[in-house]
Amino acid sequence: MNEIHCYERRHKLLAQMEEGVAIIASAPIQTRSNDTEYPYRQNSDFYYLCGFNEDNSILVLVKTLDSTKMLLFVEAYNAEHTLWNGARLGVDGARERFRVDEVHDVAEYGGMIKEILREHVNLYIDLFETSEILSQAKAAAQSLRETRGVKRHIRSIHDVTHLIRKMRLIKSSKEVEAIKKAIALTMEAHHKAMRECNSGMREYQLQAIMNYVFINGGASAEAYSAIVAGGNNANTLHYIDNSDELRNGELVLIDAACEWKLYASDITRTFPINGKFTDPQREVYNAVLDVQLRVIEAIKPGVKRDWLQTYSEELLCDALIRLGVLSGDRKTLMEAKEHKKYAPHGIGHWMGLDVHDPCPYVDEWGESLAFEAGMVMTIEPGLYFRADDESVPEAFRGIGIRIEDDILVTSEGYENLSSMIAKSVEEIEVMCKR
Repeated sequence: MNEIHCYERRHKLLAQMEEGVAIIASAPIQTRSNDTEYPYRQNSDFYYLCGFNEDNSILVLVKTLDSTKMLLFVEAYNAEHTLWNGARLGVDGARERFRVDEVHDVAEYGGMIKEILREHVNLYIDLFETSEILSQAKAAAQSLRETRGVKRHIRSIHDVTHLIRKMRLIKSSKEVEAIKKAIALTMEAHHKAMRECNSGMREYQLQAIMNYVFINGGASAEAYSAIVAGGNNANTLHYIDNSDELRNGELVLIDAACEWKLYASDITRTFPINGKFTDPQREVYNAVLDVQLRVIEAIKPGVKRDWLQTYSEELLCDALIRLGVLSGDRKTLMEAKEHKKYAPHGIGHWMGLDVHDPCPYVDEWGESLAFEAGMVMTIEPGLYFRADDESVPEAFRGIGIRIEDDILVTSEGYENLSSMIAKSVEEIEVMCKR
């Protein structure tokens, strides 16, 4: 990530703060089992402000009435660590790379934090983080409160993540480029899965095909645990077993995507295992696709997300009535939430450094946010008819369909960043031809 952009973000965060100190820590190493570890994934907020992918690092921002200061703590060079795990940037390397006022060995943080907090009244941290780094800061603040001669001490603790994540709502052109790169690899993976899918394969084999494309293309990782759900498995929303056999005549729902330089994509496509939709499958698929296209078409600056959610539910309820799954007046059905049995999840979510970007959906007064240019959101309507649900026409039982794209809000309306991925019945059947 470009250090100039990170530097500007740090200054923007400082501008939002009152006088005080902000502490943002890197993600810790996560143990997988005994002495082995999961592949490292940086704290997205820390990465957003530093573009630095090492653990055991701390960013400290200090703001007084007339000045600001940026401090970075990193792990110093260690010969043994270099031998086993590779070289770190180190203190000297960090001084050369980062536009900060001071760089220190992270081992010095515990001894310095009390002096850094001295005479400040506001502390900005992740309120829900319980790391040793933040425990040391709180302990230092408590000690200063009890120290004679200290005229001013920490009186208020604020959630720094809320400030950062408001900033993360609006993506820069560089961030959009990274998302587009992730989507381009994800497109290749979905298309390869469509071309190579055959009855008799196992779900995990399709996942492996896609993972090869991701890794071979240089992706950071899967953006999330892939869902490869054949037949009725698609009606389990978070199905990740990916172990069943793919059967002739059924559909497979694939919700899988990759990260590029930690920026996510999130794509779902549903297609026939044998390459050809049956009439009932086609009917349900086109009903979901029609909803998705109409919801995407409604996106533009000023539209509120809660309105979009309501609009999508109205369209899905209408679709259920046309399919003969529900009967009656739409308003009455929606008030009774009858449609939720078959369309239980939201229409989409923010996406960026996290596949489910934890950016706010409401403003300071609890009102739904209106779309602004630069926001990125998934749009993913679905209909799910379980095989054992006798309230559904028999021809539809066992069908589960979700269609998901990644949408950028623009000043003129929207850009579908994943529009190149086969989606219509005709496009999918052509892509699936063996």
